[in-house]
Amino acid sequence: MRKPGSFADPRSHVAWPIRSAFLILLYSLPSRAADPGTVKFSLDFAGSDPEHYSISVAADGHATYECSAKIAPDSDEREAYQSEFTFSDATRARIFDLAAQAHYFSGKIDSGNRKLAFTGSKKLVYTDGKRNITAEFNFSPSPPVQQLTAIFQGAAATLEYGRRLVHLHRYQKLALDEELKSMEDQARRGEIAELQAVKPILQQIYDDSSVMNVVRARALRIMEMGNATKAGP
Repeated sequence: MRKPGSFADPRSHVAWPIRSAFLILLYSLPSRAADPGTVKFSLDFAGSDPEHYSISVAADGHATYECSAKIAPDSDEREAYQSEFTFSDATRARIFDLAAQAHYFSGKIDSGNRKLAFTGSKKLVYTDGKRNITAEFNFSPSPPVQQLTAIFQGAAATLEYGRRLVHLHRYQKLALDEELKSMEDQARRGEIAELQAVKPILQQIYDDSSVMNVVRARALRIMEMGNATKAGP
């Protein structure tokens, strides 16, 4: 007579697949709970340019910028534009630290003050294996939210320069100098950030021998400013 649970016991051949499936499910649950987070900021403001944009950044710093904007300042034609880049390590860490300080945007973050000027419909979203939280606001009294807004708006301003530079390099090279001068001035004043996000188009301009040397030199200076910022002190 065979003992229950012995190798020859037919019940063991039924129980083992069930136990295996249970263990696989059990061990897969913690990994989902530990999914890396993503922070997304978007702004919609009719009549502005761009009238819509969003920046989504993953825990490793990889980010995507998307917008709907005029193809040129003097045109009514709009384009959907997308660019991928990587935030500097310091900024990436700051974004996720601020998101934690803001309790991942749970609860109400808008001031609720209808007397304040409307500066666009803003949205912050945090997602990971345990959370999927969305908060909308015009102005928030929360310091972490204010700082996050400033970070994303500074990066968006840089990426808008990148979008315009792509167009000008392709169609209006003579207008590059004015655009790059404005960009360099804003970068020196600290009004735009994450310059490394637009390094590919700056490099293309610098490498283009058909572009005026003064323009190429300006593109190089901006790239060097971006390298210095990314490297940190």
